[in-house]
Amino acid sequence: MEDLIWRKSTRSSPNGGQCVEVAVANHVIYVRDSKGSAIVRLEFSEGAWSEFIKKLPV
Repeated sequence: MEDLIWRKSTRSSPNGGQCVEVAVANHVIYVRDSKGSAIVRLEFSEGAWSEFIKKLPV
């Protein structure tokens, strides 16, 4: 797998903590917990990610 460029919210604490990071490659959206980034990573298709984002509270 290629090296992914992970991004997190600018509202995240600078000390790390409870952050979710997101990366995009080859039409797949990857999501991971910044604390355990090597352990678990979720993968979403673009369509599934779009539907997920629509359901988040603003």
